[in-house]
Amino acid sequence: MASCPECDAELEIDDDDVEEMAIGDPWDCDACGSRLRVAVLDPLEFDSDDEEEDDEAEEKEKESDDLEEELEDDDDDADGDWEE
Repeated sequence: MASCPECDAELEIDDDDVEEMAIGDPWDCDACGSRLRVAVLDPLEFDSDDEEEDDEAEEKEKESDDLEEELEDDDDDADGDWEE
């Protein structure tokens, strides 16, 4: 029997489901609600599905990059506005 990598709860999986599983297939932990992915088939092991976290991190990084570019553009504009 496999366990959840997030909460260590034992995952109850029907034999039919195990037979149909492939690496990368999604699974939800009933105990903690974590989204998991099949990592190894024999013995059956799961990894956390960090896809959502990765997407959020990429989105925050893009927003940060956009803000930096905007600030750099503002600095470039300000350099030309000053007259002595």
